[in-house]
Amino acid sequence: MDDLHLLPTIRDSWSYLYVEHCRIEQEGKAIALIDERGKTPVPCATLMTLLLGPGTSITHAAVRALAENGCLVIWAGEEGVRCYAQGLGETRSSRNVLWQAWQWADPARRLDVVMRMYRMRFAEPLPPNLTLRQLRGREGMRVRWAYERASRETGVPWYGRSYQRNDWRAADPVNRALSCANSCLYGICHAAIVAAGFSPAIGFIHTGRMLSFVYDIADLYKTEISIPIAFRVASEGEEGLEMRVRHACRDAFRESRLLSRIIPDIGHALGMDRPPEERAMFDDDVAAPGGLWDPEGEVAGGVNWADEREAGEDEA
Repeated sequence: MDDLHLLPTIRDSWSYLYVEHCRIEQEGKAIALIDERGKTPVPCATLMTLLLGPGTSITHAAVRALAENGCLVIWAGEEGVRCYAQGLGETRSSRNVLWQAWQWADPARRLDVVMRMYRMRFAEPLPPNLTLRQLRGREGMRVRWAYERASRETGVPWYGRSYQRNDWRAADPVNRALSCANSCLYGICHAAIVAAGFSPAIGFIHTGRMLSFVYDIADLYKTEISIPIAFRVASEGEEGLEMRVRHACRDAFRESRLLSRIIPDIGHALGMDRPPEERAMFDDDVAAPGGLWDPEGEVAGGVNWADEREAGEDEA
C-alpha cells in the first residue's frame, strides 16, 4: 500500500480496495489506515468499494467520510471471500436493478438472459439453434466432465456431488472442499453484485432464494475456479481442509483478477448497451427525490401535485 492512488480498477475509473487487520479513521475529507507499519492515507473519493476484512475496526467519522464520497463499504471475509453486510455506495441510482427487474419480468427477455448465461459458460461457440433444454443438457455434460477431469488429474475419487447441511462431516473431503470453495465464490460474486447496484435476489436461471442472482453469476466461474481448487486441496490431505480451501480461493481470486471480471460479465449477461458502472452513475442531487411513475411517462418528484391541480383548474 505504498501508493494507494494506483488501485486495481473494476472497470475504468471504478476502483476497490481490500484491507484487513487495521484501524480506519477519518483524515480530512478522506480516511487513513492505521496498523503496525504506521498510517496510510486513502483517497476514498476515487474508490468505488472498500472491502473490510478480518481484524478491521472503523470509526463513525470514517464511515461518514466514505458515505460522503460515495464509497460502498462491504464487511467481508478474508480476501473478500464472504460478504456479510454492505453499506451505501455511489450506486444510489436504481438504473441497474430496474434493468435487471425489466429483463426478469418479461418472459422473452428473461429467456434471452438465461440462454446467454448458459452460452457464456462455454469456451467455444455453440450452435445458434439450440433450445433451452438442449443447453441445460450440454451444461450438465460440461460440469460432469469438469468433475471427471479434476478427479483424473488429482487422483481424488469422485462418486458424485453429495453433502448434508445438518451433518457437515458426513460428506467426503472433496465434497466438503467443493461446498467451501463455492461459498467463497458466492461471497465475492455477492460483493460485486451489490457494489454495482444489482439485486442478489432477482435470479434468472435460479429462482426462489434471496441469493438467486449470486448463484447465476457464480456458475460462470465454478469449473474454472472452485472445482479445480476443491480437488487439488482435497488431494493434499484432510487436515485443515476448509481453511486451506479458503486460502486457495483467496489466492485464485486475486491471481485471476476475478473481481474485475464479474461486473462486465453481468452487463453482458443482462444485454446492457453500456457497462453497468456507467449506468449506475448518478450525477443529480442524491438528496433529491426521484421521479414518479405515470402510465404516460415519468413525472417530477418533490412536487405537491395538489397545488399543480388547483393551478390548472384556475387556468381552465
